[in-house]
Amino acid sequence: MNKAVEIQSPGVTLSVDPDWWRGAVIYQIYPRSYQDSNGDGIGDLLGIVDRLPYIASLGVDAIWISPFFTSPMLDFGYDVSDYCDVDPMFGVLADFDAVIETAHSLGVRVMIDLVLSHTSEKHAWFQESKSDRTNDKADWYVWADPKPDGTPPNNWLSIFGGPAWHWNGRREQYYLHNFLVEQPDLNLHSPAVQEELLNVGRFWLDRGVDGFRLDTINFYFADKELRDNPPLPVEDRNASIAPSVNPYNHQLHLYSKNQPENLDFLQKFRAMMDEYPAIASVGEVGDAQLGLELLGEYTAGDTMMQMCYAFEFLAPVKLTAARVQEVMTKVDAVAADGWACWAFSNHDVVRHASRWSLSTEAQRGLCTLLMTLRGSACIYQGEELGLSEADVAFEDLQDPYGVEFWPEFKGRDGCRTPMVWNAETANGGFTNGTPWLPVSQDHLPNSVAEQEKRDDGLIHHYRKAIALRRNTACLAKGDMVDLTVSGDVLSFVRVYGEDQIFVAVNMSDTPGSIQMPNGTWTQLGTELNSAGWADDGSVELGPWQPCIALKSV
Repeated sequence: MNKAVEIQSPGVTLSVDPDWWRGAVIYQIYPRSYQDSNGDGIGDLLGIVDRLPYIASLGVDAIWISPFFTSPMLDFGYDVSDYCDVDPMFGVLADFDAVIETAHSLGVRVMIDLVLSHTSEKHAWFQESKSDRTNDKADWYVWADPKPDGTPPNNWLSIFGGPAWHWNGRREQYYLHNFLVEQPDLNLHSPAVQEELLNVGRFWLDRGVDGFRLDTINFYFADKELRDNPPLPVEDRNASIAPSVNPYNHQLHLYSKNQPENLDFLQKFRAMMDEYPAIASVGEVGDAQLGLELLGEYTAGDTMMQMCYAFEFLAPVKLTAARVQEVMTKVDAVAADGWACWAFSNHDVVRHASRWSLSTEAQRGLCTLLMTLRGSACIYQGEELGLSEADVAFEDLQDPYGVEFWPEFKGRDGCRTPMVWNAETANGGFTNGTPWLPVSQDHLPNSVAEQEKRDDGLIHHYRKAIALRRNTACLAKGDMVDLTVSGDVLSFVRVYGEDQIFVAVNMSDTPGSIQMPNGTWTQLGTELNSAGWADDGSVELGPWQPCIALKSV
């Protein structure tokens, strides 16, 4: 599809480029923590509706809403018990329709988080599947007989700790759970399961969503033979997917995920999306060793997913000019025909302001970098405020991951605390009740209301950087060439048709310098503190300062 189409919502017509996703800026909402509309201390869909004008003011192309489906909430919505309904804590389906209508009226698209690799144990499918070995859904989950000694069928481990298998006495078999025991893995080798999941996608597309964020996209299939995973050499281990204290890092997950059958299913999923106009998906690739290679496979050509993101820029390792060059060079090698979606923070990792110990100046520089890299971009709620990781006491923890590995790993609650809107109102304006997680007192000085008052508020920089990207097709959609590192300065050229844009970012707290490429250039991004250059083409860059320039034809 190459023509613009019109997306219809109740009373709304939204003109959409079918390639809107290419270079898009997507704002992630963790609904429990965004805005509470009814005083129960938990964010909800009507709270999102109330805050959509703010989101639109940032200039983003779309929102991604983390799961709001019916769920026992043991993993906060990522344990789904009904894919086609809203959990009462978030509202009702009519509230979701209001999100769609309001977002579209403001020119913002809506993507939702689909969790297709596993369900809750409370899901009706699993309740039937576990009842015996002969029911209609007996093969809808990954079941396996024990070894002769009664132990699990293989050595696979759960991301949340311990074996990835749990015994069911009624079937006298183990079921696979790559995450919590209460999150059994679906068996996508079953055609019936695949079709039902495609129908789930159609259900939400029929309600007007513009696309999906696909959770753990590389976990959809497990090896049919259930072969043991090999050990991972110590030198190859990293903590980008699981904390270092987790034995999950001791295996190369060769058979428990990343299976070749996934490619066929993703093509089916893309074909289902193509039944509707201007739909896009971004897949989460959870793999510490093969993330970029899988990104390349899953986004290649026009029959797979539009975008995927790996964890290279979500990992603890410090983001330096050399690191960015390393990652982007590898993308060129293994995913040249694909499309990445980059993020520095999300609901599963320590906020990058804390993870990399960033000053406000550094956060401005990285925001500029994110909006000039080839690929699309996700920003996580509160990132535009410069929020740090909150310190959540053990007695206030909600995340089972943190409870399991405390204190070496404190879980994910520190990046999930409520959004702060106004320092002068109760709980930062998030709720009139008792918030499900404490509002960080350290966050209040950086609330939306406080930053709006300040000319130097980080929020204003995000708006300007997003606007430059949206208004400059070369930055949104162009190729990237001439990727160079000089000291702490990263530079590259974006190319789109006849347009060329030079970008350099000093990724350090000390001054740096670089030489402009040959040619005649016009300075861009002065509102982002973009540096000029001397007559000899030399550029002096302050700490975290960019230089952005358009080449004259």
